[in-house]
Amino acid sequence: MNKTFVFLSLMIALLFSSCASRKDFVYLSDMQMGEKYPFDPNHEVVVQSGDRLGITVSCKNPELAIPFNIQGGNFQIDRNGNVSASDASGSKEKGYFVDVEGNIDFPILGKLHVDGMSVSQVKSLIENQIKASNYIKDPLVTIDVLNFKYTVLGAVGRNGTFTCDGDRITLLEAIANAGDLTAKARINRVTVIREKWPTNARCSFMNLRSKDIFDSPCFYLQQNDIVYVEPKYRKKDNEDRGFQVVTVLLSLVTTVCSLMWALK
Repeated sequence: MNKTFVFLSLMIALLFSSCASRKDFVYLSDMQMGEKYPFDPNHEVVVQSGDRLGITVSCKNPELAIPFNIQGGNFQIDRNGNVSASDASGSKEKGYFVDVEGNIDFPILGKLHVDGMSVSQVKSLIENQIKASNYIKDPLVTIDVLNFKYTVLGAVGRNGTFTCDGDRITLLEAIANAGDLTAKARINRVTVIREKWPTNARCSFMNLRSKDIFDSPCFYLQQNDIVYVEPKYRKKDNEDRGFQVVTVLLSLVTTVCSLMWALK
């Protein structure tokens, strides 16, 4: 009876020791039940150099909008005066590229400076110029960022560069897409590195335990942001794997010895 009790105790201790690497943190742990925590629901991405914008102009008379929608192709007029778009070269990427000076070359309107503007501001700029030039009375412009991407590195399940369907993603969503934080992650040391800031700072440190992330300018990611999750400790991969192998072997030896001793 005593041997059986000792054997069961050893097995339980072994089971708990094998789970020692579990995550022991909680996101947003200072939030209170029933409290409201506002964030900006109207967040818009800011256009910057290197972006590729998908811009479509429409109106009540579709033929009037065709010249504004060629995106590197051509348009033609038949004998009856009907306007149609010809196919653009298949090798060309879609959308309008924002060059290093922050400009796009838009059909009919020419060069437009869009760097630092929100998507809605670019939309208004194009609509107003079309109306001011009397091309279309009531144009409707829609804009999408076609190459929105971000990178997640460090103590997450899957390091890499990810694309975003649309132009709106939060820091928490980005971490979830990367496989969540690992047990080695320092939840209070998450860094967002951004190419363009209003100040000279290039990065911001975030504490995912705190509700203050809702007020951070990094709660919503921008194009080309890099999210780095700092690990609790730094070890070479081979050392880490070696430690795990030794731990498993010791556990197996302990289990075998315990079984042999209990069955005597």
